[in-house]
Amino acid sequence: MKSGREKAATALLGLGLGFALSRIGFASWDEVHAMFTFKELRLTLAFAVGVAVLVPIWIAFSRTTGAAFSPRRIHQGTLAGGVLFGIGWALSGACPSIAFVQIGEGQLGALATLAGIFGGNWLYASLQERWLRWPQESCSGDV
Repeated sequence: MKSGREKAATALLGLGLGFALSRIGFASWDEVHAMFTFKELRLTLAFAVGVAVLVPIWIAFSRTTGAAFSPRRIHQGTLAGGVLFGIGWALSGACPSIAFVQIGEGQLGALATLAGIFGGNWLYASLQERWLRWPQESCSGDV
């Protein structure tokens, strides 16, 4: 259970990240569209800088804590899930975290995006339970 101080720090970090994503332009459908159609590479470069900064930090973290990356087999739903995620992102201009940034900016259309996110999760759970029955592996790789 997190302490009040940890919750406050997490909330401040989330607000800071949301503010940064808003200022960069990730909450703008036009900006995201320009990135996906390669008309504007600013957001693509922002992704690249994020990766360039985080990879060495992750390597240092894994070396100091002993947490290592362990490759896992690809889950059966990865391809379908990735395609649906991409279609949703292209149509709405937002991934799940950006929908919250858009709400913070007052973009009420993000409520429809959130409804789609929650509806898609509900639909997947229903399909999984009734027909798919794919293994429900955890992120830790435990089977």
